[in-house]
Amino acid sequence: MTDIRHSLLRRDALSAAKELLYHLDIFFSSQLQNVPGPLVDKSTIELVEEFIFQLSKERNTQPKRLSSLQELQLLEIMCSYFQEQSKDAVRQIIFSALFGPQGNKADENRLAMLGKLVSMAIAICRVPILECTALWLQRTHAVFCVRLAKVLAEDYCILVPGSVQTLKRIVHASPRFCCQLITAVTALYDLSTDDLIPPHDLLEMVVSWVYDDPRLTLITFLNGPANLPRGFLELTPLPGLIRWCVLAPLAYKRNCKTSSAQSLMNGNSNKMCKELENDAKNDFKILYSKLHLSVLQVLMILQGHLTEKNLYGRLELIMFDHVDRLVGDINKLVKELNLTNPVKEIELTLDRLAQALQVGIASGALLCTRDDLRSICSALPHNKNLVKKSMCELKQLLACFSWS
Repeated sequence: MTDIRHSLLRRDALSAAKELLYHLDIFFSSQLQNVPGPLVDKSTIELVEEFIFQLSKERNTQPKRLSSLQELQLLEIMCSYFQEQSKDAVRQIIFSALFGPQGNKADENRLAMLGKLVSMAIAICRVPILECTALWLQRTHAVFCVRLAKVLAEDYCILVPGSVQTLKRIVHASPRFCCQLITAVTALYDLSTDDLIPPHDLLEMVVSWVYDDPRLTLITFLNGPANLPRGFLELTPLPGLIRWCVLAPLAYKRNCKTSSAQSLMNGNSNKMCKELENDAKNDFKILYSKLHLSVLQVLMILQGHLTEKNLYGRLELIMFDHVDRLVGDINKLVKELNLTNPVKEIELTLDRLAQALQVGIASGALLCTRDDLRSICSALPHNKNLVKKSMCELKQLLACFSWS
């Protein structure tokens, strides 16, 4: 591949990029005939960085910058290439060569270009790019996946009102991409602060996807390897969705308190603040109730899939560490809100947690011991007026099992 560099240097930026894609296609198509999964070598990465992302190999040379029009044309060139290449294996390895993070300064350019390419692919429904992105999200460190999710959430759920409908329709074209996107956005919006509460349009879209087809959340698990390296996204979006459902009552109460105070500072009446708060609360309450029901439905069908793949009792799709962290976040929110009385938000949070744990344990998605569950129960918010009926139910369930 290195011998084509001098030829590319004589071309303008766009024709050089197009020519490089052509050579990559020939090179990897040939490689795949001899080796099932050829590696992308250093020389190939350097050519991609120089002629796709405009980072010169020469030291003390300022990187070239494409104009907005040239950048759009480059995106169209890449869109056309992936759409026209019929072999999935070739598409995947070239996508990896272009956008696989390398731990160098070119990664910023890579991620910026990837965000624009995927956003364009959603807008014009380029399924091959969405399928490549789904695999990229599965094989790339979560730090990068969350950054891509943030770009897509801003493009389709925040910046342009109504554009979420375009993203919403993609579920019919590429369910695997949508499954991975849900996993990424639940990792991004973890409800730890008001800024990390999922935007309404994003939440409504995720709920509609999962409510209409709960099995959507299992696509990656059912069609990919059962084990992923640490630091990558979860195998399913279930841990993130459980977190959304459990923390939502308390997180939105915190958000309402902040919003009400800000609204009063802006001169609105207390009555108006209450009305706005109640309208928003009712809308979110319905959405999270539907999502919680869908999550429980997924957990209920999961046992059959785990048994079929000979993974029942062996693969932990909901890590106990996640549950432990979730309980810590519940305590943090209760303290932050200074909730000293038995309020319905705490009861709803504990009910959802108990239900998710009950069904998760029964389905084999969560593997834990009695002592693990006792530690969770003892760590939950303590209040002499708050009867932990949900936890009592959980303890009764434990008595039915023979775990040590």
